[in-house]
Amino acid sequence: MPIKVHIKNNRWAAGSFPNTPEGEEVFTITHDRFNNALLEFGELGGPLEPFIDWDTDNFNQSMQDAEVLLTWNLPMENLEQVAPKLKWIHCIGAGVEHMLPMDWIPAGVTLTNNKGVHAAKAAEFGLMSVLMLHSHIPAVVSNQRLKIYDSLYATPIAGKTLLVIGTGSLGGSAAKKIQALGVHVIGVNRSGRPVDGCDEIVTTDKLDEVLPKADYLFAATPDTPETSGLLDRRRLDLMKRSAGIINIGREAIMDYDALCDKLEQGSLAGAILDVFDPEPIATDSRLWHTKNLIITPHISADDGDAYVQMTLNLFFQNMRLFMQKKPLLNPVQPERGY
Repeated sequence: MPIKVHIKNNRWAAGSFPNTPEGEEVFTITHDRFNNALLEFGELGGPLEPFIDWDTDNFNQSMQDAEVLLTWNLPMENLEQVAPKLKWIHCIGAGVEHMLPMDWIPAGVTLTNNKGVHAAKAAEFGLMSVLMLHSHIPAVVSNQRLKIYDSLYATPIAGKTLLVIGTGSLGGSAAKKIQALGVHVIGVNRSGRPVDGCDEIVTTDKLDEVLPKADYLFAATPDTPETSGLLDRRRLDLMKRSAGIINIGREAIMDYDALCDKLEQGSLAGAILDVFDPEPIATDSRLWHTKNLIITPHISADDGDAYVQMTLNLFFQNMRLFMQKKPLLNPVQPERGY
């Protein structure tokens, strides 16, 4: 019997995902994209029966006999009754905070995510951002708006210290790129496990001790109950006045209002923010006008040309394991939220 895969694409809508009209093209899984990616996994073609849908147009009807759901989000209520044959859900994003709390997952259903797909792009964005902060580019851009011509010089970056909060696929890949420039990299993670690219690792409970050492902070953590509010006003106050901050994780981990205050006061040198809640940012948000702050519209880790291809490559690797009844890659731990 073929394995039915329900593919739930989302139309662009304000305040939803994708968060821009351009994003709809980037993240949509079409029949052509599905079949082209499947060519590399020829043995999977026959047993698969894909049903490509938009939003919840045909969700309830199609999910009655679907074993696999490929999606960003889904209606969670009564899922066990709506999808009695469901065994596996794959989320096309790495962050799954929009699915919390995960008490809706039926018994026997595995949730996996896209962790790792974003790594190469995130590493390059991290390298670019740290170098921008080191070369005072946020201040240069602020000066440009004000027609101020001020030479802000910088030495080579070797010898500076980067603090990476969240050393998973995004933070870890960025750490390796930046360490290669002679930067001392301190990683912060939950377990204290060693990470390639980090010269030292501390656990999250030691964060207060290492924040004052950082010339640059790169935040790449998911939004979980443990990380929400992690970088509050008190912790931001522990950092050097000359320090710069980058956030590609989630807004919930950082107090953006406190960050804006510190940038305006000059008690932090600069920031580059890529994640916001809501997205797009409201037109009256103070973020647009805060000095020495660069806004990037959630582009740090998504490949506009190959995101779906990379997603499907991971999905089909897991499908091979699923058919063999082996453990899947990137299982989400519901109790931790990632």
